[in-house]
Amino acid sequence: MKWGEVMEKELLLEKIKASLQKGDSRELFEKIEDLHPPDIAEILPDLKEEEQKLLFKLLPHDIAAEVLNEVDGDTFASVLDNLTEEKTTEILDEMSLDDVADILGELSESEQTKIIEYFDHDDATDIRDLMQYNEDTAGGIMTTEFISVREDMTIDQAIEELRHMEKDAETIYYVYVTDYIGVLVGVLSLREIIMSPPDLLVSEIMQSNVIYVNVNTDQEEVAKLVAKYDLLAIPVVDNETILQGIITVDDILDVIEEEATEDIFRIAGTGEMEYDENDTVAAHLKSSVKSRLPWLMITLVGSFITGAVISGFESQISSNAELVKFMPALTGMGGNIGTQSSTLTVRGIATGKINTKEISKILLRESAVGIFIGIICGICISLVAGLIFNQPQLGPIVGIAMAANMLTASTIGTLAPLVFKNVGIDPAVASAPFISTTIDITGNIIYFSLVKLLTGI
Repeated sequence: MKWGEVMEKELLLEKIKASLQKGDSRELFEKIEDLHPPDIAEILPDLKEEEQKLLFKLLPHDIAAEVLNEVDGDTFASVLDNLTEEKTTEILDEMSLDDVADILGELSESEQTKIIEYFDHDDATDIRDLMQYNEDTAGGIMTTEFISVREDMTIDQAIEELRHMEKDAETIYYVYVTDYIGVLVGVLSLREIIMSPPDLLVSEIMQSNVIYVNVNTDQEEVAKLVAKYDLLAIPVVDNETILQGIITVDDILDVIEEEATEDIFRIAGTGEMEYDENDTVAAHLKSSVKSRLPWLMITLVGSFITGAVISGFESQISSNAELVKFMPALTGMGGNIGTQSSTLTVRGIATGKINTKEISKILLRESAVGIFIGIICGICISLVAGLIFNQPQLGPIVGIAMAANMLTASTIGTLAPLVFKNVGIDPAVASAPFISTTIDITGNIIYFSLVKLLTGI
């Protein structure tokens, strides 16, 4: 959040608190009526329980439901505890069952049971069913509030069916078609139903080649399918292809953000569990050490190996101390291009744009980039060595070492994630520490080996 946005939020919060303290409902309503639900949710944790209670008394049920969709589990439970039973029931009735299930997953069993009791038997059963799925699977993010019709219905019967179902549906853009036991057999749009003759059978106009996912499909794979086929929603089936729910595009956007954030944290060698501003110092320290230390230890071991490599060329360094001046540039440039190549490869794998079976093609492309950039940087550093550091005899050696090191680094940066992926290791987690350590070692070996070979030192 930018500084200006922080100040605006603080100013708004102070105005709302002032209205709450005065108990001026009219003034308070004027301040919040134009706010979007996410904006209200953002300031909600900063209010006292009594202030939250008064605020929710003024919010329409549908707006209150949207606000609670945006808060964490603790705030959700706290707000409902301070509302009347009637108000709580009205708000929960406006919420999507999948959103309720997601929030309840953050609460204790006693709190879950208390809130589920507000729902009727069917909705309560749906919520419990949704909570049984792993939160990172299609079943964990789907909603059971969808529209479906039988394939043996006429268009007229289907329209009548839709009139009864539309109120509770998450989306009405797609109408899914099932057989008599609930197996998914087709899909059609609402427009197709409205524009078709009333005596036609649904099976005559439906599309039978439906894109769907299993309840156990990973959410990242679901997001790829939705993006690939430009879907607004995708149906979810069980192992018998019986329709269980749908996943709408708004949930997919959350998944994409979550997965991208997770990949960024992993590439950096840390974890999302550190990213909680409400953590105490002790909790933050524990989570940070747990997520960072293993990868830093790998890097530490790599530095020992690098040190051993350098000590193996101690005689060359003793003969010409000027050699040390170019080591940071060589390892640093190699590390940078290696990181760039690995980041492109990891992201390409994550988005499905890179096929891990086409290693040779991808490797050739990135190696070409590495050698081309390496030659340019090699010429630059050789000129610097000769003109600025007054080491003309080292200029060509450093230039060749730079080109060779950047070729090696880009190759390793591309190859490592592909190999890790093919052997079942998460490339986002393993690539960074492996690549940085390996490039340091190979860069120094290349440099000092060239010095020994070309100068005889």
